[in-house]
Amino acid sequence: MDLNTKFTRGQLAEFARELQNISVKIGFKVSARGWCYLLEQSRLINKDQFDKVESVINRCRRLGILPVDFVAEEDARAFAGVEIKSDGTVEDTLKWMLRDVLDGQRYYTPDWWDGEKYYIQMLVEKIDLKTLFAPVCAQYHIPIANSKGWSSILQRAEYARRFSQAEERGLKCALLYCGDHDPDGLRISNTLRDNLEQIADIEWADGTKGYDPGNLEIRRFGLNYDFITERGYIWIDNLITGSGKDLANPEHPNYRLPYLQKYLRMIGGRKCEANAIVTTPDAARTLCRQAIESLIGRGARDRFAAKREAVKNDYAEFLTETGLSKAISEVLER
Repeated sequence: MDLNTKFTRGQLAEFARELQNISVKIGFKVSARGWCYLLEQSRLINKDQFDKVESVINRCRRLGILPVDFVAEEDARAFAGVEIKSDGTVEDTLKWMLRDVLDGQRYYTPDWWDGEKYYIQMLVEKIDLKTLFAPVCAQYHIPIANSKGWSSILQRAEYARRFSQAEERGLKCALLYCGDHDPDGLRISNTLRDNLEQIADIEWADGTKGYDPGNLEIRRFGLNYDFITERGYIWIDNLITGSGKDLANPEHPNYRLPYLQKYLRMIGGRKCEANAIVTTPDAARTLCRQAIESLIGRGARDRFAAKREAVKNDYAEFLTETGLSKAISEVLER
């Protein structure tokens, strides 16, 4: 599609079909911006055309050519306070609440990190990577967030506070990071510690102090050169930024900066966006799992499962000893 022309409904429908075919292969929803990265990875567009592509996708949604919920919506845009009328009667509600009491152990969160060596958190550069990796992180009880490039002060403070609390318990802290393979993407991963040092002297309203990241282990697990080569991701032959300017152009104000010159010597005037990993979801999740298990081992999930089982047994024992299990069962049988 020529983005500089006005599209017919037939062209929009063809475009929508192609997106839906790709979506089936990926297996989960991608944000409108994420689709731009995927199309750039296929060399169909450049980064300075992202806004136009987002506009076309949203037009397809408005016209009903694509489902309105085709793209993943960011949490920041979600409505709060939406209330839906309960199904059934008040008695039905009471019964499902009692059934929940019988299975209440699942509402109790064990201390997953008790007895562990590491405490881990993860940052990714794009919202679609968060969607991709979240199921894996959930298996290991690891917090994950989208840093959206240079993360906000509050976001840094929040994950820094968790690291501080973990270190006070004697745990070694590790931050896993996955981002773009381009000059600024690599620079972000290299400056994560500096970003935390900038807020080391903050104080929370409850009096909690800041965090010294001196002992923090930071690991970038993607998107790295070897993985890009191994998976056959397409290199984009430019370093065009969202502003439409090319970092590889000698007239760019950053061109002679050391970080950029080092990148040009090693990689050249090309890049690979982190969203490329979305095209191979199984391999991407395996990469994520390997990064986690490199710190806490392959037996971590079994250890976590044992902690959950212990809670389940303690809860069942309490229900029996107090007579609650028998009383609730009698009510439910009415």
